Amino acid sequence: MPKTQPAKPDLRLVSAEAEVYDLMRAPATTADRVKRLQLEARALAVEQIEALEKLLLQASAMAREIADGGEAYPVGARELAGRLASDLPARAQTLKAVASRSL
Repeated sequence: MPKTQPAKPDLRLVSAEAEVYDLMRAPATTADRVKRLQLEARALAVEQIEALEKLLLQASAMAREIADGGEAYPVGARELAGRLASDLPARAQTLKAVASRSL
């Protein structure tokens, strides 16, 4: 039985501007609050983009299995899965590049 590698921890670098925010303390100004919320929204957006990239790569792997599955799968399904298997990694890479440019 093959041994599986333990999952790698999700390590992220935190920018120098990052700070621990005391939720019990009122923001100094509305502008401070807006800035904090915008930073939080950007962080959540990056997490969601990373999750989508991961799902696209998983879908590509599943599509490759179907494309290589032989007679068990209908011909049209194998052909479509083959195209998806080759297209999805490129789409994931494009998504990652677009997201990194906007940060």
